[in-house]
Amino acid sequence: MEAKGNCPFVEDSFSRFSSQSNIYGLCRAGEQELLAATLKGKVVCFKYQDLRQKIRPVAKEVQFTYIPVDAEIVSIDSFLRSPPRRGLVVGITFIKDSGDKASPFLNIYCDYEPGSEFNLDSIAQSCLNLELQFTPFQLYHTEVQCSGSDSETVFLLSGHDQRIHLYKENVSLHQFEEQPVERLFPELQELPSNVLWLDVLSVGGGRRLSAFGCQSGCVGVALVDQSRPEVLRSWRIQQDGPISTVILFPSWTGLELEKERDGERLGDGDSESYSLLVTSTIEMAVVYRDVLTRGLSAPAVLPDSEQCDAVLCALVTDLDFDRQREVVLGTYGQELLCYKYMLPEGGRDLGPGGQFQLLWRRSFQSPLLSINYLDLTGDGLKELVILTLKGLHILQHSLTRTADLVLKRLASRALQSQSQTDIREQPITVQESEGGGDNPCVEQEGATP
Repeated sequence: MEAKGNCPFVEDSFSRFSSQSNIYGLCRAGEQELLAATLKGKVVCFKYQDLRQKIRPVAKEVQFTYIPVDAEIVSIDSFLRSPPRRGLVVGITFIKDSGDKASPFLNIYCDYEPGSEFNLDSIAQSCLNLELQFTPFQLYHTEVQCSGSDSETVFLLSGHDQRIHLYKENVSLHQFEEQPVERLFPELQELPSNVLWLDVLSVGGGRRLSAFGCQSGCVGVALVDQSRPEVLRSWRIQQDGPISTVILFPSWTGLELEKERDGERLGDGDSESYSLLVTSTIEMAVVYRDVLTRGLSAPAVLPDSEQCDAVLCALVTDLDFDRQREVVLGTYGQELLCYKYMLPEGGRDLGPGGQFQLLWRRSFQSPLLSINYLDLTGDGLKELVILTLKGLHILQHSLTRTADLVLKRLASRALQSQSQTDIREQPITVQESEGGGDNPCVEQEGATP
């Protein structure tokens, strides 16, 4: 498996953990902080701080209450409350060893005191402790339209009971409560197997796409009208092994890629196409293109993505600033793989001729569990965050490559601006009429009015 180029990122820091994490163990905490959870009940906040006039990485353990020292954390997630409400909400699932049996819990942390809504240390002391009747898996948040145009962010928690559980905030009681999932998410009832990964994406017009991947290998996608709510269309497909991740993302058609390649501007309706990335523990990763039109009938495989053991995590984002998203895979075989969809030479349609190609790869010292991409330093360049079995790696864009790209873009803008100026300054010429006389409606350059 050969890559075209070298990884464009350089490692800035590595934070070693006292115990290992898992695929559900990393989340954002606001705009410029991360929370990483380990199996031994520890939660670490990672951020960059100004120390001695230098920006340095800082990893600090946060003491979340009501998590026993012998507990094993399963999953962690957080979100900023939807306006007009304010504050950071953190959810943590864990299993407590109670002797004869293991007791699972969901703790939700949220501080309602004015001035403390975003203070992580204060939030960690304000806990709602919920005992669960099932083994938890992924904890996921998404925004949903509850009534009219109002939107609210809720927690969705998958479990070994073959169900998705919904936790919604009761504002009057200042706490979260479990509600029947079918009230807001009718597409997430009567599931075929335990859901290992869930993703939800708003697609405009009051609609959303929901996707899930199951332990049995089943993949499901549904288009939902959120105002009712009602399932408009749904698709399912069966794969051979457990599904590790599913990611919905906007995609371009072949015509739109051609427009971008030829320097044309994209219109407002040019992104009404959505694709689904599916990674498996034993099969090649695959992207189902344009699911709104083709459902799950147009797969594009990521070649050799099964050659580095199981794919455990994935990310779809623009890493090289060309306005086209790359697909990044993290594997148990300690490899980070980056793919890009390429048009065929001279092709005018994405069609069967286009394919994914491996751009670059990077090796690590332990299996990769989770990937994130955010601006930790606040300098306008995002960092690539890799959670491995041993700790947290922070990769930054190569400043040399980034500076070269900025200079090229500025030179291109200057050239375009000069060309437009030259066009405006060209003299007006007089066209002769069919009879050979001067056109009286056009003034000749230099003529006296």
